[in-house]
Amino acid sequence: MVWGEELYVAGAGGAGREALDIALACGRTVAAFLDDFRAGEKVRGLRVLPPSEAPAGAGYVVAIADASVRERLAARLDGLGLIPDELVHPRATIGPETTLGPGFLAHAGALVSSGVIAGVHCQVHYNATVGHDCVLADRVTVLPGANVAGAVRIGTGVLVGSGAVVLQGRSVGAGAVVGAGAVVTSDVPPGVVVVGSPARPR
Repeated sequence: MVWGEELYVAGAGGAGREALDIALACGRTVAAFLDDFRAGEKVRGLRVLPPSEAPAGAGYVVAIADASVRERLAARLDGLGLIPDELVHPRATIGPETTLGPGFLAHAGALVSSGVIAGVHCQVHYNATVGHDCVLADRVTVLPGANVAGAVRIGTGVLVGSGAVVLQGRSVGAGAVVGAGAVVTSDVPPGVVVVGSPARPR
């Protein structure tokens, strides 16, 4: 983390506004949003700048749901000399012996249990849970109300939809999508979209 330095939120849409809410709840000051498409606007009273105008050495979080966009934008900001920060809402719970990668976002009500390892730019949204000893690769997104049970392994760029459940010890391959409300009872191959209960490829 780069506490005390300027913080920028990359993405000025709904996810960006939610990240601002987390920052405010943490007592952090956000200098501006970074968004090429909305540069020159004001959002929630903050300026929206093109990423190229953010100063080297400042902290940033990428508040964009799409993992591939998150990857590209983070690489661009890293190349400009910015430093990935993290935002954990004070009403989120992070268990002991858990490692959060740079750029981690945890919303209000999120629970990340003990012994979890999370890669870079992961997001755990409102009232979602990640059980003990899970491994989240880079840019995993766990949407509101989802429940990832203990000892689950989730690959790079996976999206776990709202209200979905991934049962104990399962694995979800890189780039897969677990649809909203799905119940994952067996391993999900990389790049597959699964829906339903029990979850099946779409």
